[in-house]
Amino acid sequence: MNDDPSLPGRPESARRDDLAVMRTDLANERTLLAYLRTSLMSAGSGVTLLKFFADISWANSLGWAFVLLGIVISLLGVSRFLRLKHKISSSRARN
Repeated sequence: MNDDPSLPGRPESARRDDLAVMRTDLANERTLLAYLRTSLMSAGSGVTLLKFFADISWANSLGWAFVLLGIVISLLGVSRFLRLKHKISSSRARN
């Protein structure tokens, strides 16, 4: 029934469920990294505008808007990651 020596006595359906939870957890981490990458690029673009076009008022405003947008995106990403991580861990505990 079970050919895997590392998991003796474990039914195959339980292993599949464990692997599905692991895949979901890894996808959640990849999504967090995408949020952080996007926020870093947004904030970096804002800092670039502030650094090189500080004497232009619209560029200064746009630069600060990009910096704030980067902060908001990172907070949203971390919040989403933590909520989903809690859901994944609670579903893992039920199984």
